[in-house]
Amino acid sequence: MGLLNNLKILDFSTLLPGPFATLMLADLGAEVLHVQRPTEEKLTSMENYLNRSKKSIALNLKDETSIEKLKELVKEYDIVLEQFRPGVMDRLGLGYEQLKKINPRVIYCSLTGFGQTGPYRDRPGHDINYVSIAGLASYSGTERDGPANVGTQIADIAGGSLHAAIGILSAFIYRERTGEGQSLDISMTDCSMSLNAIAAAPYLVDGEKPAPEKMLLNGGTFYGYFKTKDDRYVSVGSLEPKFRILLCEGLGRTDLIELSMSQKPNDIADFKQAVKESFLNKTFKEWNEIFGEIEACVEPVLTLEEVMHHPHSMEREMFVDVPDLQNGFQKQIACPIKSSVFTPEYKHIGLRAGANNREFF
Repeated sequence: MGLLNNLKILDFSTLLPGPFATLMLADLGAEVLHVQRPTEEKLTSMENYLNRSKKSIALNLKDETSIEKLKELVKEYDIVLEQFRPGVMDRLGLGYEQLKKINPRVIYCSLTGFGQTGPYRDRPGHDINYVSIAGLASYSGTERDGPANVGTQIADIAGGSLHAAIGILSAFIYRERTGEGQSLDISMTDCSMSLNAIAAAPYLVDGEKPAPEKMLLNGGTFYGYFKTKDDRYVSVGSLEPKFRILLCEGLGRTDLIELSMSQKPNDIADFKQAVKESFLNKTFKEWNEIFGEIEACVEPVLTLEEVMHHPHSMEREMFVDVPDLQNGFQKQIACPIKSSVFTPEYKHIGLRAGANNREFF
């Protein structure tokens, strides 16, 4: 039995933030019905992942008959998740106040870039815009090159998906106690602002302004990535003195231990440069073998292919074969939540839009 069995979610979301949130809930046992536009397009591998274990109906939301069908469905559902711009669902007749009259217990989560209020509520945007407005980009990257173009979607996933899931589950617990549904306004920009966890407090209290390569964890010290002789990279997080000593020993540079402990700006810069030069003396494989035996908080920067075959990922069963319903399987990332009472059931990869229309209508 799933942790969220009997929890029914009507999912109007698209792209990444909303579907990733409902993917997590589906992995935990929730029944998710994805409302999609009619299309003959084949699902991409990303869509197959994001829509796994979900059912799908395809409806024209500009058609009054479709809207009436959805209103009937809402009577049976606990949660509605939508990702349109503010006001769109109201115009369709599917806004919170409208659906609350049909199902007073409904939990209605609106997930948007800038939120339901404020001067930016109607502005378009993408992940890069949200992390910029949230301040995160201002102290990432380097002084020379500016903000870093991060390889994953921070605002979409950490800002949107995870906070939406937390909000939904909190609202569900509240409803279990009180019987009351509610509306949730999840802004990816707001949630990204909350990720300024380390930088915001010193600024708000003491006026310390964060800047690229000026902080403990953003390049201001040796904490970071270093190139090897064969143009691969390793990550170094040896912050505590005991780990710094092990770092120096692993590098074969015990002469650097005293310098590594200094808090003088010039010494910090000199130690970082020495670490940089040292890593260029051996290959990625050689360093991996050395630090694989030393607990110095030094780890290789792995490719996804290497991650798949890494003994830790394999032991944790982080990649699974999901049925494609055509007598085959598709490799996907597993649910990362481990439970002593529940093992996720991966029912199938994402279905074509409208695959379950006959079941519901």
